[in-house]
Amino acid sequence: MIRNLHTIEKLGFEKWFQDQVDPERSAEFEIARVIAVHKDRYAITSGLDDVPAELVGKLLFSAASPVDYPAVGDWVLVKLYDGNTFAIIHEIIRRKTLLKRKTPGKKIEFQLIAANIDAAFIVQSLDDNFNLRRLERYLVMVNESSIRPVVLLSKSDLLTSDEIAGRIGQIHEIMPQLQVLPFSNNNESGLEHVKNLLKPGLTFCLLGSSGVGKTTLLNHLIGESVFKTKTVREKDSKGRHATTSRQLITLTGGAMVVDTPGMRELENFSVETGLDETFAEITALAGKCRFKDCSHSNEKGCAVLEAVKKGTLSEKRYQNYMKMIRESIFNDMSYVEKRQKDKQFAKHCKTVMMHRKKQKNIKR
Repeated sequence: MIRNLHTIEKLGFEKWFQDQVDPERSAEFEIARVIAVHKDRYAITSGLDDVPAELVGKLLFSAASPVDYPAVGDWVLVKLYDGNTFAIIHEIIRRKTLLKRKTPGKKIEFQLIAANIDAAFIVQSLDDNFNLRRLERYLVMVNESSIRPVVLLSKSDLLTSDEIAGRIGQIHEIMPQLQVLPFSNNNESGLEHVKNLLKPGLTFCLLGSSGVGKTTLLNHLIGESVFKTKTVREKDSKGRHATTSRQLITLTGGAMVVDTPGMRELENFSVETGLDETFAEITALAGKCRFKDCSHSNEKGCAVLEAVKKGTLSEKRYQNYMKMIRESIFNDMSYVEKRQKDKQFAKHCKTVMMHRKKQKNIKR
């Protein structure tokens, strides 16, 4: 029996998560949720107080990649010490969803964004930040994680209603069923529509570039200016980071929101499902190509290229799709190669340690 079920249910610990916990483990440990990550330090809560936490040695040293470490939003098994003022994390409970991306830069590795998210708010502003190709990248990442995407268009006070409708129409050409809500942090129009989505017990995530208004939106949702905001540069409308780390905030109404730093670079890998769902019309066209292994680059009988030629498929959308396919293939291959090298290195270390142990035994 889960001892603190009545408090963690309010944090989203629904039946799906309850079914993932071994009854013997739940009797031995407390269940808590990770609300902040600062490198190797964590903050957790079980619905009462926020408690600093660290990883147990076994979990720390058995982790093979960043995916094996706790992320904001994770449910974990912990032991509390010093009058419930400090905790040790012993195990990560199976995740329902995991939002991740490629680590920025040349390194081929996963970077965790948040776990157990119900819906992702992809925020773009209606000024120079509006970019369909960037939106497609966010949608690939979110769809790959089986998280419901919702697009929030900020700074709606800068455009006329007809101009806003035109931007929404462009998005619906990409994904007709996608929910799109315009709003303004300045005059607060549309904010009620956003707040109506925030159901108690559900967890949401704010995604988007710096300067689109995520932190100001979060302050509106909280009802007070808890988090600092920064203005955008006038010359190019580019924002500066206001949020520097990921954290889970519980709102008054019972919904939870993960605020994330702005993402200037968004490369994906291992995103086959996300690509298929985001570019559903291209996936459908690919099934009509003459060759099953068609690369959609120069083959005869390619239904995708034919659609581009006829103008029924946007040239820019096709190019973005092909770019992400190439990125994904390259990053996937590099990641597999890296993991193989890591395994070989680990095997080598194990052999060296065994040899040293034998040498010590001989000397004795």
